[in-house]
Amino acid sequence: MTTLYLVCGKIGAGKSTLAKQLASRPGTLLISEDHWTSHLFGDQLKTMDDYRRLSARLRTAMTPHIVAVLRAGLSVVLDFPANTPVQRGWMRGLIDEAQVAHELHLLDVPDAICLQRLRRRNASGEHPFQVSDVEFAQFTRHFVLPSPDEGFNVVVHTA
Repeated sequence: MTTLYLVCGKIGAGKSTLAKQLASRPGTLLISEDHWTSHLFGDQLKTMDDYRRLSARLRTAMTPHIVAVLRAGLSVVLDFPANTPVQRGWMRGLIDEAQVAHELHLLDVPDAICLQRLRRRNASGEHPFQVSDVEFAQFTRHFVLPSPDEGFNVVVHTA
């Protein structure tokens, strides 16, 4: 069954790692926000406002493509954070427009573990974005758990 897989969790929770695992399923495509934003807007991403603005531009541009891929019968793992009601609203629109099944994978990981992983990721230099402890706190303030009234099929992962 064609499925849209979504990931929700704080920075360093393991969203991209889980997204890669989900995308290893046959007939499944991974689409990563970090890949696209780093290549298209990397030099413009300096603040939280920059992220909001440029991420919205990317979502607008990607919407018809994602819907077309889903309608063609290929499952998609969106490695885009489903961390706020606005972000999840966009994702809900994709589900509704493409008329596909979905799973919202919620990574319930304590901040201390997220920060430890984030620092390790920063030190490795393999991720396109370096995120400081201060930036982690800024993004975390905007994190909102999905509520039942949003209507998602939630799969919870704990650390």
